[in-house]
Amino acid sequence: MYAIFQSGGHQHKAVPQEVVILEKLDAEVGEQVSFGEVLMVKTDSEVRVGAPHVAGAQVTGTVVQQGRGPKIRVFKYKPKRNYKRQYGHRQAFTAVRIDEIKA
Repeated sequence: MYAIFQSGGHQHKAVPQEVVILEKLDAEVGEQVSFGEVLMVKTDSEVRVGAPHVAGAQVTGTVVQQGRGPKIRVFKYKPKRNYKRQYGHRQAFTAVRIDEIKA
């Protein structure tokens, strides 16, 4: 059984007992979170596709970690114009272990 849900403008595949890396959520480590924007649910016997969301479906999970990803260097350069800019960015993320998929 698995489900496709939407969080933070991205679509993610949820399989029970797997960890999913999401955009940063306002939740503490150990807290339960639920996602109601389920786009598709596949069970052993059927596939339910929503238009746009599956009615009554919900994905619940537990926050495992709050963190930041690897640093990305951004370098802008224009030749012959003495223009150089460099900065870095680290994207914040939330790791969620999927506990249950309610279809």
